[in-house]
Amino acid sequence: MEYSGLILVGVFFLLLALNIPISFSIGIATLVTMLCSIDLVPAATTIAQRLAGGINSFALLAIPFFVLSGLIMGRGGIAKRLIECAMALIGMLPGGLALVNVLSCTLFGAISGSAVAATSAIGSFMIPQMEKKGYDKNFSAALTGAAATTGMLIPPSNILIIYAIASGGVSIAALFVAGYLPGILVALSLMIVCAGYAKMKGYPTEARLPLKIVVEKVVAALPSLLLIFIVIGGIIAGIFTATEAGAIAVIYSLLLSVVFYKEVNPKQLPEILLKASETTAIVMLLIGASSAMSWILSYENIPQTISDFLLALSDNPLLILLIINLTLIIVGAFMDMTPAVLIFTPIFLPVATELGMSPLHFGIMIVLNLSIGLCSPPVGSVLFVSCAVAKTSIEKIIRPLMPLYIAMFIVLMLVTYIPGISEFLPGLFGLI
Repeated sequence: MEYSGLILVGVFFLLLALNIPISFSIGIATLVTMLCSIDLVPAATTIAQRLAGGINSFALLAIPFFVLSGLIMGRGGIAKRLIECAMALIGMLPGGLALVNVLSCTLFGAISGSAVAATSAIGSFMIPQMEKKGYDKNFSAALTGAAATTGMLIPPSNILIIYAIASGGVSIAALFVAGYLPGILVALSLMIVCAGYAKMKGYPTEARLPLKIVVEKVVAALPSLLLIFIVIGGIIAGIFTATEAGAIAVIYSLLLSVVFYKEVNPKQLPEILLKASETTAIVMLLIGASSAMSWILSYENIPQTISDFLLALSDNPLLILLIINLTLIIVGAFMDMTPAVLIFTPIFLPVATELGMSPLHFGIMIVLNLSIGLCSPPVGSVLFVSCAVAKTSIEKIIRPLMPLYIAMFIVLMLVTYIPGISEFLPGLFGLI
């Protein structure tokens, strides 16, 4: 049907405006669009088949494992040890507390796989500490929200697994390794802004700690950081798959949090398991519903139509990629990462590959782009958490957020136009 794309988009955003849960909005919009071309019974049957088929993937088993591992690690006293380690290493530099905030959020986000968890765990400690040392509360809140998004790129990352499924077969291992350099670049860009901001405002630096204490703090944090090396090292070495790595991450996080650190009481495990089950169910429903939407997009030839339209706008790939990025940034400001990746990957990936961009490179670009959306008003989820922790409002943190936002956008442009940033490490380890 000629106007099927408009019907799909119109119904979807209308349902979102009516505050319908996004998975139901996707499913209902898909059904309405199908009914424009297909009878009710075949349409309902197709949706049911796609819902079941969309989650019938061995690779998706990694998601509940990493969700559970992240929840356990989040309760296991990891945040405190990471902050103390970061403080010992870089606290004496200009803007020391701000730099510690960025590094702690990056490490915790990578370990937990959740930007919201990183914002809450690190922000609840760092924002009051920064305010006590004279840092502006709104800047501290903005910084925590921006820094927490780096964990979406540094593995283990659930959103990279979801992109691997949505793209139709990009290696999860390659995506995991590819995320390191972009994630580190984002963290470094935020640190540069922090150093300049601290120098301009005259914020104090922390005292340099004796070498003995530095070593003690680093050693105390090493067991937590070891999770990243176990997961990625095992995958790269071919010892286990990403799914098996998720199971190993659960076992390791249990041993670390319950036995070694003793921060998690075994009586808390049923609650943690229930929360992990709820999160997994939400993600799986989104994946199933998005699979049905992807089918109708393909059936109505919508991705090809959009691809032809974009390619007809200009023969300059730099301009087209900029248009895609700006579109995704707008989408990310209003939509969570998971549905955005599931919906827009089948739409924009064909355009990117037509321009010569590899699916791996595009995956890192879209995840980095939508990570910026997590700290973008009006719907950025980490902003709400950060504001709640800092006891401020989104309106007040927009101004201090802008330099951080610009720094992240610059890194996005570098990642978009320099394939080597994403592809160097996977190529080095023979994953592509």
